Amino acid sequence: MTKHTGPTAILLMHCPDQKGLVAEVTDFLNRNNGNILSLDQHVDRQADRFFMRIEWELDGFSIPSDKIDEYFGTLIGQKYQMQWWLHLSTRKPRMAIFVSKMSHCLYDILQRCMSGEWEVEIPVIISNHENLRYIAERFDIPFKVFPITKATKAEQEQQEIDLLRELDVDFIVLARYMQVLSDQFVAQFPNQVINIHHSFLPAFKGAKPYHSAFNRGVKVIGATSHYVTADLDEGPIIEQDVRRISHKDTVKDLIRTGKDLEKVVLARAIWLEIQHKILAYGNKTIVFD
Repeated sequence: MTKHTGPTAILLMHCPDQKGLVAEVTDFLNRNNGNILSLDQHVDRQADRFFMRIEWELDGFSIPSDKIDEYFGTLIGQKYQMQWWLHLSTRKPRMAIFVSKMSHCLYDILQRCMSGEWEVEIPVIISNHENLRYIAERFDIPFKVFPITKATKAEQEQQEIDLLRELDVDFIVLARYMQVLSDQFVAQFPNQVINIHHSFLPAFKGAKPYHSAFNRGVKVIGATSHYVTADLDEGPIIEQDVRRISHKDTVKDLIRTGKDLEKVVLARAIWLEIQHKILAYGNKTIVFD
């Protein structure tokens, strides 16, 4: 089997479902000498919506990389009322990390990046506290603190937005960042802010889900990674997982198990984002294999 190591392009798209969509897209690539590496598509019959992810080799492709988006839009995207996103493997995704005082998710993310497991750049770690600066310095990543109070929130968030724009950040990860982002902030980054919630949403929301779960006598606990929207903890869900527990487990046991879950679930969501395998539509996600 031939191993493909050259640059590739990925198109994510969705549009009203109609006949011939797969044929149109694959014919566009074939006519321009594009070798397709993977194709995955889904039709939501209830929403009458077509979703697709396709990846192909750029070596030998007759359309220059900086013209693919324009050509595709003119020839296919506009014709079928598509929304589409083009990603080139020649550009590493740029991920900003927001943290507060808890370090377990941050350490896990940085280890995966620095070991080469993930092809991603981290131009900045942002926090509302100084506590985790030593970790950023250990990994030689810029660490910026924006103390948030009710009086300074709007100003501080605008400074964060300006910095993220300056650094050309593609998406943001809230690695147990214990601040609620304002509607104004979230609106600047639609489906670009990934959060980890220490609960199997939609159950046990709020600040102390493990305590609530313990008091309820649950038999499983979970973690949920989702895109952030203006509605707290209501954004499109990307990834979830659970662990079985019993009456023998204390709150401390639940928290310890939950932290392991949080790291794994958040890591899966970030991996899917880096691989451009997520399409958000309405309040749901299509996650391609």
